[in-house]
Amino acid sequence: MKKTIFISGIGTNVGKSYATGWLANRLNAEGKNAITLKMIQTGNDGYSEDIEIHRKLMHLPLLPEDKDFTTAPIIMTYPASPHLAAMIDKCTIDLSKILKSEEKLFKKYDIILMEGAGGLMVPITESYLTIDYIKDRNLPLALVTNGQLGSINHTLLSIEAAINRKINMKYIIYNDYFDEDKIISNETIHYMENFIKKNLPDTEFLIMNDDKTIHK
Repeated sequence: MKKTIFISGIGTNVGKSYATGWLANRLNAEGKNAITLKMIQTGNDGYSEDIEIHRKLMHLPLLPEDKDFTTAPIIMTYPASPHLAAMIDKCTIDLSKILKSEEKLFKKYDIILMEGAGGLMVPITESYLTIDYIKDRNLPLALVTNGQLGSINHTLLSIEAAINRKINMKYIIYNDYFDEDKIISNETIHYMENFIKKNLPDTEFLIMNDDKTIHK
């Protein structure tokens, strides 16, 4: 069965791109046929740095579908939220390009991991948020978190927002690259494991702890 899983984070710079590539590599190692797609790339011109990160984690070179921008159909130059980047680049975000990319990729792959830009509440346009897109598409969600101070709060707020919109929480992925304070990070993992068992029994909690050199 073909499916798209949306990858979001509890904020910006939480290791979302690395988690996306890591999860794709994990799924493929399990015998699945997964590829990644960057929903909207900002801060680049003519390439997607996040797709490059994905391929590194998947131990692959850039693929033909990367080179023709199927996996990064919307790229804008300013490193900001999509709605602001579009204003600066004087362009309109055409979300139909994403659907066309998915249709093309599903001819070859069974699972698409679609990485968003920033967190769930990042605006795509002035009136349309990332979480609206996830809800409208009825996409299962993988939420990336970590052990930085404040991450429990940000994680619970993101989970609550998703639950309120009846979004399926497929995975919560803990990126251990940011574990600078072991007391905080260990308690964060402990707390999140217990919270998920109690409140999200169908959600899988994954910890990225097999290679600290590539999780930034």
